[in-house]
Order: sequence, then structure tokens, then C-alpha cells
Amino acid sequence: MLKDKYIDYLTFEKRFSAHTILAYHTDLDNFTGYLLSQYTISDPLQADHHMIRSWLISLIDRKISARSVNRKLSTLKSFYRYCQRQGALQANPMLKVVAPRVSKQLPVFLTRDNLDTLFRSISFPSGYEGSRDKMILTLFYATGIRRAELVQIKLNDFDLQAGTLKVTGKRNKQRIIPLGHLVVSQLGEYLNIRSIFLEEILSSPGNNTDPLFVTTKGAPIYPRLVHTIVHQYLSLIASNSKLSPHVLRHTFATHMLDEGADLNAIKELLGHSSLAATQVYTHNTIEKLKLIYKQAHPRA
Repeated sequence: MLKDKYIDYLTFEKRFSAHTILAYHTDLDNFTGYLLSQYTISDPLQADHHMIRSWLISLIDRKISARSVNRKLSTLKSFYRYCQRQGALQANPMLKVVAPRVSKQLPVFLTRDNLDTLFRSISFPSGYEGSRDKMILTLFYATGIRRAELVQIKLNDFDLQAGTLKVTGKRNKQRIIPLGHLVVSQLGEYLNIRSIFLEEILSSPGNNTDPLFVTTKGAPIYPRLVHTIVHQYLSLIASNSKLSPHVLRHTFATHMLDEGADLNAIKELLGHSSLAATQVYTHNTIEKLKLIYKQAHPRA
């Protein structure tokens, strides 16, 4: 089936992440299910732009956000372009479908006072679990990496002497991120605690290809647990509605920019494919400048 070949194309040629592929697969399945229930059509190649618009309206009626709807429409755009290249489709029905507007939202980030409180005043439990949780929070803020990237980190991705971390990002692109001496020092302490912990529960400290972070049972850490850990601690220092690992990524970029870091350098550290994705952080800086201007200028 062409849909399966398309998923293989995303997996092996485009080399999308497992998370992205799952999202595309789910979107196509949902659209196919809608066609079957509303039009008794099982093949998305038989759909026209009226049917796609109808699906779009049904998503909006279900209160699905414009951002999520646009992502689903992007899946269809990509799928139908692939079908055209394969010669299975004459006209692309997506050319007559207009995506809903997405309101621009500034990235949510934490203040420096928030971060000082987190790392200096919050008490982390003794033992492996507390050391692991603090190391996770430290790495997010010190490097700006994504949650999916943190979960994949292996022991041999670090070079403690050089003070660097190798990260595998979207589409399996790798980048090297520098680490400050405080992070390297904390990492060394964490690795000692980790080794002792694993010897106690598994009778083995593992090897260099093992994951950096594990659960209290010694299994590789997983995304939902990482989110829970980050949310648990950030809720102690901030009242933002979104207290996810991505907030620390936004905080890293915003604080770097506030300190005068070059936007292109931040782009490389974040692993963005284009500068446009990084430029959103300049808006936070501009808003901050506006506030300072209003407070300080006599005619503001």
C-alpha cells in the first residue's frame, strides 16, 4: 500500500525521528478513518479538496488547536506530494485547502531568579534518584537540548576532558555542545553515584554504550518520566501553566541572547535547521526592551 511506502520513505530516506513518524502515521490513519466513516472511502488518493476541508472543519469543531490542525494538514501535504512524485496522483487536492491561521505565541521561559532558586535553594533527595533529577534539570538548562535528545544520550557521548557533549537531534543529525566546568564537575559526581547505584541493583556498572539516565530499577529512562521530573521541580519555583522540558530549552536560548550571544551560535547549539526558528527568541528580548523603555524614558 502506498501509505506504508510513504512511512518507509520518511523512516529510511528522510530519516525522521520515531516521534515524528508516529505523528505522521497517526494523522494519516485518522484522516483515512474519517474518509471511511463519512464518505465510505478507504483510499486517501480518492479524496478531493472538499473532503479534506470537511475533515479540517471537523477537527476545528472538536476544539483542536489551529497549530495541531496545521500539523495534520502538513502531513497530508507531504503525503500527496510523495504520491505525485510516485505517479499515483494527477492533481494535488491540498492546493485548494487553506490552513487556519496560527496566533504567534512567545516562548515561555523562566527568570534567572527562578533558576537560582531551583539550583541553590531546592533540596534534592540524597542518593541516585535525587542526583539524576538534578543532573537532568542542569543539562536541559546548560545545553538547551530537547527531551528526545536527552533520553538518547549514552555514556560515551560525553568527553569530560574536552568538556563536550555529542547530541543526536532531528533526522539523526549530530552536533557537539560545549559544557561549562560546573556542569562537567556535577556530571562527574553523578556518574560516580550512578555507577555505585547500578552495582547495587544490577551487580554491574554497565558499559559506555549504556544510557546516561536510568530509572530506579535500572531501565533506560523514558520521555514521560523526564517530563514528570521536570514538571515536579519547576512547579516549586514557577507558576507558569507550561512547565515542561521545552521551557528550559526556551530559557537557555533567551538567557544566552540576553547576554549578547550571536543568534547564529544559538541556532547551532539548539540544532535548528534555519535561523527563522531561532529568531522567535528575539521577540522576548524586544518585549523586555520595551518594558525598560517605558519604565525609564520620561516621554514613554
